[in-house]
Amino acid sequence: MFQIKNLTLVHRKDLRTILEDFSLVLNDGDRAVLIGEEGNGKSTLMKWIYDPEMVEDYIESKGEKVMSGEKLGYLPQELPENDKEKTVYEFFTEKEGASGYTPGELAKLTNEFGLEKEFFYREQKMRTLSGGERVKAQMMCILTEKPTILLLDEPSNDIDIETLELMEKLISGWKGAVLFISHDETLIEHTANRVVHFEQIRRKTKCRHTVANMPYRQYVDERLNTFEKQEMLALGERREKKIRDEKLRKMEQSVGARLDNISHADRDMIGRLLKKKMKNVKAMEKRFEREDAEMTEMPEQEEAIFFKLGDRNSAIPSGKWVLQYSSDKLISADGGRVLAEDIELKIRGSEKIAIVGTNGCGKTTLLNLLAEELLAREDIRAEYMPQDYEKLLDMDETPVDYLDRTGDKEERTRIRTYLGSLKYTADEMEHPIRELSGGQKAKVLLLKLSMSGANVLILDEPTRNFSPLSGPVIRKMLREFPGAVISVSHDRKYLAEVCDKIYRLTPEGLREERP
Repeated sequence: MFQIKNLTLVHRKDLRTILEDFSLVLNDGDRAVLIGEEGNGKSTLMKWIYDPEMVEDYIESKGEKVMSGEKLGYLPQELPENDKEKTVYEFFTEKEGASGYTPGELAKLTNEFGLEKEFFYREQKMRTLSGGERVKAQMMCILTEKPTILLLDEPSNDIDIETLELMEKLISGWKGAVLFISHDETLIEHTANRVVHFEQIRRKTKCRHTVANMPYRQYVDERLNTFEKQEMLALGERREKKIRDEKLRKMEQSVGARLDNISHADRDMIGRLLKKKMKNVKAMEKRFEREDAEMTEMPEQEEAIFFKLGDRNSAIPSGKWVLQYSSDKLISADGGRVLAEDIELKIRGSEKIAIVGTNGCGKTTLLNLLAEELLAREDIRAEYMPQDYEKLLDMDETPVDYLDRTGDKEERTRIRTYLGSLKYTADEMEHPIRELSGGQKAKVLLLKLSMSGANVLILDEPTRNFSPLSGPVIRKMLREFPGAVISVSHDRKYLAEVCDKIYRLTPEGLREERP
């Protein structure tokens, strides 16, 4: 059993409470998904559970964790900087668990994760692996340590669909407890049997948490149904209050007018009656005030982000060729391997296409080449959102400074308004980008795409860092974008709801699949 008792987490910089008096018990068989909008403290909680020292530089914590013979296995959202320069072989040999495995056992493990049996012995730097290969390497390392509780921060990031299905089986079949964060709604729906929901309401001035012992889809449906009923009841009570208050106001005005206009002769007897009636009206008013204090509250929930991408100027004529690309060979980024041959891709008009394939097959390498060609074109306006946000973001700038192109006061005000619609607080707008969550960084890049007036978007895993609550908004935004979208993605709902065509990258080239 694992337990958190009365945990409170407060940001040192702006003194914002992101979690208050939070308690949780995890038992064997629990598969709890941690959900909430970006920047609400999900990853911070994961780090605190694994090692409180990981967050002490920016978080003041108060609370207790209780473990009885449990061993934690932690997958961070990003590979730590000190591990990026290690070779794959160094990364594994430095872990105690891997040394206890025979070559046969390691080969079996790599096979389960869809990797060649020599993977553990690669001299390739960890930072040069594909995003999915890095996640697989870390997961295999964790499993060799034989943990009893898994703490997984975005285990679905960047891994191919085949490995996503493997991850689903791993989480669903884990005998101990699992606490995980994921943007992949399909994975959540297939695995989670408990939901832990973090919210920031009242313009992020108040935090709230919910622990629900039910599957994710049931939680979402019941939550929506409860809020709708509460809102209908609250609105009905407010309508009745308005009618009642209007009657009371008219009664008070009538009695007051009669008192003002009473004749001198009637002042004694009728005046006493009217004053008594006015006293009764005032008593009713106080009684109504007490009743109003018990009215059903309007439901408070953290709204999903509101965002629009592109306008009619972003539209592309249906007959215009956006891309006609061909290449004899696709070479790996380090120049050491031929990943695919006979690559050909044609895109016309406002098509939305996605490239899928196994980890390490060269999807990001191909997308980089397509971006290089499209960004140089003058007949279109292309923008690129890479998998590694740091390629474009200045991590020491604030979101406002990064997005500001003119320095005009009006421009900065407009940027702040846009950031506000993406659920940034005024304080967060002034934080260095490096202090933001992965989802918040992704929002900065999305806003940059929107402000650029682009009509062609090149996106590497565009939904990878958005909460499942924001996911539907992002998919709708991209589906309705009037220009063309060229993307790499393993998000099954994104592929089904956004893409007109899906191409699988194989060693023999691109092969179209059914959406």
